[in-house]
Amino acid sequence: MLNTIDGLARRLIGSSFFYMRRFLFRILCVGSMPNHIAFILDGNRRYAKKRNMAEGTGHRAGFLAVMSMLKYCYELGVKYMTIYAFSIDNFKRSREEVQFLMDLMLEKIEGLLKQESVINEYGVRIHFIGNLQLLDEPVRVAAEKAMQATANNTNSNLLICVAYSSTDEILHAAQASCQGKWNEIQELNTNRSQNAEITEEKLELDHVIKLVDIERHTYMRLAPDPDILIRTSGETRLSDFLLWQTTNCVLYSPKVLFPEIGLRHLVWAVLNFQRHYPHLQKIKKQL
Repeated sequence: MLNTIDGLARRLIGSSFFYMRRFLFRILCVGSMPNHIAFILDGNRRYAKKRNMAEGTGHRAGFLAVMSMLKYCYELGVKYMTIYAFSIDNFKRSREEVQFLMDLMLEKIEGLLKQESVINEYGVRIHFIGNLQLLDEPVRVAAEKAMQATANNTNSNLLICVAYSSTDEILHAAQASCQGKWNEIQELNTNRSQNAEITEEKLELDHVIKLVDIERHTYMRLAPDPDILIRTSGETRLSDFLLWQTTNCVLYSPKVLFPEIGLRHLVWAVLNFQRHYPHLQKIKKQL
């Protein structure tokens, strides 16, 4: 009897929270809404240490927080959510910790593809962003499988940055741009004798690498630049994350560790974005 009453009470509280959240989101949507929110998942290890939990527990708690943020972003109508899950620098950690994180990543990727997962419930498309060749083969294969399995989902997008850093992204984009330009030059030289319209001036102009060439080859070309970047634990460093894309991005650094992030932090970030929105639009028009 007590179990039945307790279960009913939990359902009522959960239902009340759901409708209160929907009402709050409708009020927020009266203002300008972000299209893309990015997260630096800072504080998972400190969360476990602070609570004397087993190593790795913080990362599992952090995954649950990611799923909560994904649900809230979907309900808000945010089309893109990006998370900084694993930096290239993280490979410098101990072999045991890196292996644990790879195993956990594999476990969670497989979990995302289950029929009852939030990904399938909300029709979320998954993109893995970064130098995926650095990942263990089972993780890389699982990531590719997840991207393929969700390719037809169109409601929203979850971009998971793994084996990622902005330095590597910019280097990759520059190298790919140079290679692409070299291929174009070779093709122009081949066709030059057959086409009189290909002048020295045109050939010289086509040698130049433009901004659009770099942006076309970035890992993050799949999404618009983020409107909001949230880094937990009170840190204000970007830590080599989305340096190319955050020129006109609102930064928010709540002091909570990432597993502790909640609805109130996301709401405050959106309100802060709305407060700065007129100024951001003015800057974009001047560019």
